[in-house]
Amino acid sequence: MLRKAYVPGAAALLVALLAGCTGGSPGDDQADNANPGGTGTAEPAAQPGKYRTLPEACGAVPHGTLDSLLPGIKQIMDVDQRDKAYEGQATLTYDTDRKTGCRWKVESADATDHLHVDFERVVSYDNTVSDDSQAESVFAAKQAAAGLPEPTATGSSGANSGAGGTPSSSSSSTSSPSSASSGVPPAGLQPGTLSDLGDEAFLDDSLGSSGSTVQQRTVTVAFRTSNVIVTIEYMEQPASVGTVPDSEEMQGRARELAERLADSLSG
Repeated sequence: MLRKAYVPGAAALLVALLAGCTGGSPGDDQADNANPGGTGTAEPAAQPGKYRTLPEACGAVPHGTLDSLLPGIKQIMDVDQRDKAYEGQATLTYDTDRKTGCRWKVESADATDHLHVDFERVVSYDNTVSDDSQAESVFAAKQAAAGLPEPTATGSSGANSGAGGTPSSSSSSTSSPSSASSGVPPAGLQPGTLSDLGDEAFLDDSLGSSGSTVQQRTVTVAFRTSNVIVTIEYMEQPASVGTVPDSEEMQGRARELAERLADSLSG
């Protein structure tokens, strides 16, 4: 009587070969599930911004610049009061590495001038968004809130100019007819973007009323350098009824300060 041969070693080898043909080990499956892309590399974190600290705002504007922006400061006879006027008043902030600001207010025989300088350091808390990209978004919202008019073709100077010529800041400059009569900035001095200041910038110029007769002008210059946004607000309220502050003079002073601050950041 013939009997079937039974070879345990051959059977075990056959099972192992069949298992190898049907797929990898359980560990391979787990690795594939944990890394569906199969590359095994993580996305690099977004780059931090250039600036990690901010300047002290009240010390960022030199005395000579304050003399130009606030003419009444040199008319203060008391030395202690004049020194206090130069010092300005720091705006309230809870983190000077993220936001600093300073305000000045000086009266003269002709007008009351206000100046506010603000520094903001933007930080992204999203690892996929850089500080600079976040600052771009913040600045875009700020510019949109200003409600600037649509860009128009201009000459070689003015807010909308690619050349970005700075208006004269001489205190003896003569108001143009349109500026003196209606308060509307003349051609070339209309609010708009600036192409020669920081990474991006804009200028706004608005005329409001204080009471029933006196008109006050506010010139705002804002710019972004990397992840820092700087805003300058310069306001003048004349002492005489019917007097309108001059756009060219105020814009020139505000832009000169902005350029000085931009240079100090990049230095």
